[in-house]
Amino acid sequence: MEPGFDEVVSALRAAGCVFAEEEAEVLVESASNPGELVEMLRRRIAGEPLEHVVGWVWFCGRRIAVEPGVFVPRRRTEFLVECAAALHPSVLLDLCCGSGAIGLSVPGVIELHAADVDAAAVECAERNLDAVGGTVYRGDLFDALPQELHHRFDAIVVNAPYVPTGEIALMPREARLHEPHIALDGGVDGAHLHRRVAAQAHLWLAPHGSLLIETSALLANSTMQAFSEAGFVASTSQSETFDAVVVIGSISE
Repeated sequence: MEPGFDEVVSALRAAGCVFAEEEAEVLVESASNPGELVEMLRRRIAGEPLEHVVGWVWFCGRRIAVEPGVFVPRRRTEFLVECAAALHPSVLLDLCCGSGAIGLSVPGVIELHAADVDAAAVECAERNLDAVGGTVYRGDLFDALPQELHHRFDAIVVNAPYVPTGEIALMPREARLHEPHIALDGGVDGAHLHRRVAAQAHLWLAPHGSLLIETSALLANSTMQAFSEAGFVASTSQSETFDAVVVIGSISE
């Protein structure tokens, strides 16, 4: 028997879901039959992220496919997309791409490349980027890319993990248990990958290209320092609406 909308809401509320009505609408819309709705509700009540349960997340005005084991893009990262869009890049690299949501959402890109170290993320990104002719690589940061891409990118966008290792235990349960640890752990101070990316980015940026890295208010100074040490002229852009911080660097002339 198919549960009614009110029953779904009640079950979600009882499980502690704060936005029970909104989640119920997504579940009911996404289920193709009563049995699937019951199974989706069971998985959500058990603690799986809603996005993994239904197989998509709403990001920058479109559905992005996500699946179990893949990092779910947050709304705050839409600010990174806005910052990149303002630069009007024609050739773009989405590094630590996860589902590929960032690169897919930047308008006007003619040539899109993406890379991630995680196999599940690469497979998911390939699904999302196939429709726009994007190319996805698997490997550790820039090691994933072929050398012919040296000095090709107008912009490199990065949402690398930036949660300090010791603070992962404080994250919401569904993130800790259902998203890959490698997509959360930013090292001892959170900026480990930011330093690695900034140190290597010059080789891949075109003249006058820009590096954009999402960070946090607490970590912004460390991210800025990583840019400066790598020879970038950097600035910080913040959004109260998205509660987001992005560091943007250009190559010093």
